Amino acid sequence: MEDILEFFIENDYILKLTLAAVAGVIIGLERELKGKPLGLKTCVVVSVMACLLTIVSYESAFLYSKEYSRPMDPGRIPSYVISGIGFLGAGVILRRSNEAISGLTTAALVLASAGIGITIGAGFFVEALTGVIFIILGVKVIPLLFDAIGPKKLKEKEIKVKIYIEKDVHLTTIMKEINSKNLNVKRVKVKEEKDDIVLNCIITTKKNIYTTDVYYEIKSLNGVFQAEVENID
Repeated sequence: MEDILEFFIENDYILKLTLAAVAGVIIGLERELKGKPLGLKTCVVVSVMACLLTIVSYESAFLYSKEYSRPMDPGRIPSYVISGIGFLGAGVILRRSNEAISGLTTAALVLASAGIGITIGAGFFVEALTGVIFIILGVKVIPLLFDAIGPKKLKEKEIKVKIYIEKDVHLTTIMKEINSKNLNVKRVKVKEEKDDIVLNCIITTKKNIYTTDVYYEIKSLNGVFQAEVENID
């Protein structure tokens, strides 16, 4: 045991890279379980790469500063790492056909992986561990807590609805009937077509309500002969 400990002390870069890989696994596993495009493998690679470049940056600053007869900035390479990760993160931020933005959390976690790798590479192990704990709390635990005891707004989800209505039906009546079913309507857009009226809107309802239930509620309204619903959360 002492020999292993002595080995890691003499070769601290191995310990740093190992811890960076573990941190990448912890952060990436959350995305992997949600089926996101950048998951475990990406976060591990990013974290280890950031850690490695930070080690190289710090070691080279001390090794070669005398040869160049001027002080070298050990934080120069890590600063470029953060800039480069920005491009990777931007690649997973998508604007879907329903106007919703997705991928922001994944992009943030990729950036976090790089930050944790840099922190470990610089030798701040306790700070890195604390950062991982707070990241996981922020992504997994705190949202569940707010769902349980938070404001009403955080317990709702948005559903995009497209309703095809017969022309002789009064639209205000339709809106009142929707509201009476505890479905809140906003961002209404009405379009008149040849044989019917198309009503596009966003409906907010409780998160525990199934999207299919909203579909059946809308479809049961008098004068509605077709409906399309899509969860945009």
